[in-house]
Amino acid sequence: MNPHPKRKFFRGVAGVLCWCVVVGCSENGTNAGESSTPTPITQISVVKDLPTEFKEGEEKFNAFCSPCHGTQGIGSAQGPPLVHKIYEPSHHADFAFQRAAAQGVKAHHWKFGNMPKIDGVTADDVTQIIGYIRWLQRQAGIF
Repeated sequence: MNPHPKRKFFRGVAGVLCWCVVVGCSENGTNAGESSTPTPITQISVVKDLPTEFKEGEEKFNAFCSPCHGTQGIGSAQGPPLVHKIYEPSHHADFAFQRAAAQGVKAHHWKFGNMPKIDGVTADDVTQIIGYIRWLQRQAGIF
């Protein structure tokens, strides 16, 4: 007779919970973040009210980023939307944008392929672009 039958039961429950966490957090399988077809986000209608402090960031975004990430960061056939929950600051901090622009980044959420480094963009440019993207994300209610 087992002197600790509850211990065996709780170990089994803990094992099942661990399995659920591993499967639920897996990057493999059908993760919405791996789709090559982003969930459509309508353009943000309040851009006409873009604060002056973000206008240079918008211009630089349009020059360096919009060919792949679409107008107002809503994505395109070439790249994912940046106005998306995946890119909120708690998951992709500002430094991740700096590093992606300077070094490129291996695809890990979407199936668009790897992002190349962006030639001709400076760290200051990216800082202004990030400000614009974060403003768009706030307007979309992402954070």
